[in-house]
Formats: sequence, C-alpha cells, structure tokens
Amino acid sequence: MLFYNLKGIYHCLVPTPRKLKHKIKILESMQDTKLHRIKERLQYYYNLKKEDFNPKPQTNLALKNMLKNHGSRYCYDLFSLLRYFDFKNLKLEFVSGDINSTLPTPAICKSRPIGSDNNILLKLDSARHFKFLKKTQENNPYHTKSDILFFRGGCYQAHRKDFMRKFFDHPLIDAGHVGSLKDLELKKWFKGKASLKTHLKHKFILSLEGNDVATNLKWIMSSNSVAIAPKMKFETWFMEGKLIENIHYLKIKDDYSDLLERLEFIRENPSLASFIIHNANEYTKEFQDQEMEEILGILVLRKYFYLTDQIQVTPLEVELFS
Repeated sequence: MLFYNLKGIYHCLVPTPRKLKHKIKILESMQDTKLHRIKERLQYYYNLKKEDFNPKPQTNLALKNMLKNHGSRYCYDLFSLLRYFDFKNLKLEFVSGDINSTLPTPAICKSRPIGSDNNILLKLDSARHFKFLKKTQENNPYHTKSDILFFRGGCYQAHRKDFMRKFFDHPLIDAGHVGSLKDLELKKWFKGKASLKTHLKHKFILSLEGNDVATNLKWIMSSNSVAIAPKMKFETWFMEGKLIENIHYLKIKDDYSDLLERLEFIRENPSLASFIIHNANEYTKEFQDQEMEEILGILVLRKYFYLTDQIQVTPLEVELFS
C-alpha cells in the first residue's frame, strides 16, 4: 500500500504529456484484432455522441480541488491517466464513490447500473476493486478444497442481511459479517476478516453485490474456486454485464431460494466447476494486460475530451471513437 500511495502521489505531481505520442504509436502499431477489441470496449464504457454532452463540462482539473472533493484513491487512478495530457485547460465531469444509479448528465465514474450510458466507466478505486491472484499466491487445486460455501463481508444492505438471516447457521455455509457492530444482528453474525489464504481453501465463494458491485468477484474469478452469485445488477470497468451465468459464475436467485439446491448441484458436478473456473480465469486475463489497460484508460479520456471539443485526435482514434 505504501508503494501504491507513493506511485499515486508521483502521478498527481509529475505530469508527462510528452509521453502521449509514444502511447499513440503503440496504438497505431497494434494488429487489427486488438484494435477491434479496443473499439468494442470503448463503446461498452460509453456509447455517446457529441450532442449528448449538453451542457459541456465545467469542472477544471485542479489537483487540490479534485483531492478535496474525491479523495486520494480516486484521484490517484484518474491522474495516472491525466498525466499524459496537458490538462490545465481541460474540463471534465467526475463523480466518485459507489454509483448505483444513472447519472443525469455524462460523467466519468467507477460504476453504474448495467447499461447506463451517462455513467462513463473508468478503472477507479483499482487498489480495492482490481485484485487478481498472482502466480506466487496460494491457489490450491479445486479438488483439494473444502466443499463449504464461504463468505465474509459487511452485511449492511437489506439483501445481505436477508442472506445472513437465512443461512448464517447452516452447516454447509461459513458466512460472517465484517465491520461495524452497530446493531444486535451484526454482532450475532460477526466473525471478523478472513485472509485470502482462508478464502482460497474453499471450492465455492459467495460474491454478493454491496452498494454497487461485489469487491471480491474479480479475484475469485482468477482463482481455482467457483464464484456463486445472483445475476449482476451493476458494473464497472470489469464489464460485469458481459458475464454469463453458469459460464463465468454459478447463478443463484436474488432471494437465495435455490442456493442449497444449486450448491448441491455444483458439488456433484466437478466437471461443470472446472468449466466455470476455466472460463472465469480466461475472462480475467484481458484485465491483467497492464499496457492495454493503460492505453484503454487514456482512450476513454481522449474520447471524452474529443467529444466535448477540447482536443484534436488522430484519424485512427476518430475511427475507434465512432
């Protein structure tokens, strides 16, 4: 975390707009298949036209004000991309925090209800949300793990409380609340934090959305465990809206009424579990290509500034943005 903070401070304080040409050259040297994928993802993150930006953005990008209004984690990620721009005269609408509704006008943010175009997605709060397992981390083979469904998380939302009321004491489920003990139920459910190593001892890990997306979904999908979840309602840079039930995760009903049935089904079908784990692992690989991720982030901002008539772009970018 110290390195993350130091790197973030450096990006905020040391802009390097001269390096943008190098990034554009990398883009121009890419094969057509990669460029096609970049265009797909750009359109997924927002499919807006110039006329959609009315009124034009009014907020300047003064670092002091951005830090004051949005906090360091969001600003570190934003300025890691803005450093490639001469942004003193650029303006951008930016909303931080857990966004679970459609914004009234276009703005850069972390999350949105699936398919809400006004919410322009950027990879934000990445230190918390974009964790993937490294090869050096303990990730035991599926067949060696416990059959228990495992869950740890803050249980403040109604749907999480509903889950805990139904299954806290079930012998096939190890669930626990993490966080504030402000009421009797939370005290009853409290088990404290569990390490990643402890999570990875289980074949099945529950992924429940909170205020917006589930924080644990990305690293579960890079592991040898199966993510079990209701159908996603929110999405981030990870494009949760593209995940396919029973292909990338095992789907359960929103009210958990089929949870035990689905749990028994996946326990008795290791071949399906292996299939889901393989597909989930493959899905996460794209988001671990750091060069591609950075170029895509730059292009999300380039497209924004282009559509709001603040910069000129290359002919290739015009094609990617169309």
